[in-house]
Amino acid sequence: MLDKLHHFVLACEAGSFTAAARRANITQPSFSASIRSLEDALGAKLLHRGRAGSSPTAAGAALLPKARAALAAVEDGRRAVREVVGLQVGTVRLGAGPTACTYILPRALAAFRRAHPGLRLFLTEGHNDTIWSALQRGDLDLALVSQASLPANQSGFEAEPWLEDAILLVEGPTPPADPLSFVSFPRGATLRSLLEQHIPEAEVVMELGSIAAVKGNVRAGVGRALVSEAACRRDLREGRLIRVRDARTPIPRLLMLVHRGLDRLPPAASALRLQLLTDRGRHPTP
Repeated sequence: MLDKLHHFVLACEAGSFTAAARRANITQPSFSASIRSLEDALGAKLLHRGRAGSSPTAAGAALLPKARAALAAVEDGRRAVREVVGLQVGTVRLGAGPTACTYILPRALAAFRRAHPGLRLFLTEGHNDTIWSALQRGDLDLALVSQASLPANQSGFEAEPWLEDAILLVEGPTPPADPLSFVSFPRGATLRSLLEQHIPEAEVVMELGSIAAVKGNVRAGVGRALVSEAACRRDLREGRLIRVRDARTPIPRLLMLVHRGLDRLPPAASALRLQLLTDRGRHPTP
């Protein structure tokens, strides 16, 4: 049954039986037979087939998140057993946004590695929606996302408060000619959403993909920006960025540590969760 569920998920993700069979490393007839067997077992048609490819039916769409969760649970179990019996070193898969990956987590993760030298860390950087999707797929054990970005339906997940990180309005030592000119991230990023929500009159004159690039262009006078306090603390101290006083800022932001439940965390991920909650950002990069 697990193989059939895996094939079903591949068909939904790949969009065609041919591509999905290739990813599963089996022939297309065998792949089609696996899908038919799953449909027979569940008593419903799960996928539309056509020249344009394959797509989930209503029943298939209902099954998809459950299938992903089941496959993730089995993989969690396999990893936990291997770690407990010592057949391989433990691994932790953590996802977080650019600010946390660059300015908040490095020292905390270094301390974790010193305490647990046998464990391997996989850190995925992405915006909140990307990280949340990876957690839902079972690609991550833990995720750090802003509280405001959590979806309304968090069924099957636990979110624990981790760190408050204020969002500040900053400009360079030489301010931009137009105070409404802003440097920001593309739409979908947390800081862009906060800018549109709190300073709707702002004109985004430059979109960039990294916090370092945003700060560099703000320092040069291209425009102002909303930036995490953790990301600009050193720049403010050294005078490379100037905090702009505005009644709408600072904007409070609470980072949440999200996972699929304590009973589903592998031992290595459970150890990292405990340290992060104990430290509560005690090791930010200066």
